[in-house]
Amino acid sequence: MGMGIIKITGAKQKQKKKGSSGATDSPKKGHFAVYVGEMHKRYVIPLSTLNHPLFRDLLRWAEEEFGFDNSEGGLKIPCSEDYFEGLVSLISSS
Repeated sequence: MGMGIIKITGAKQKQKKKGSSGATDSPKKGHFAVYVGEMHKRYVIPLSTLNHPLFRDLLRWAEEEFGFDNSEGGLKIPCSEDYFEGLVSLISSS
């Protein structure tokens, strides 16, 4: 089973809900969004990524950098986009 990574170039980019005329920023079922890098690019990744030890290490790093009280909203990952994409690629190949 391959884990895909979906990069959304703008946080304002919307996904249409099936059977609905409205739009939502919510990731599809079984996925979650994180914001990576200085420009806080949005990535939508599978929830199963949370089970991997390397991703847990990345979350600990994010906790040390930002803490749990994030009034700006969204889960921010304090690394470069290249590092994040490489990590997710490595996780999906294991």
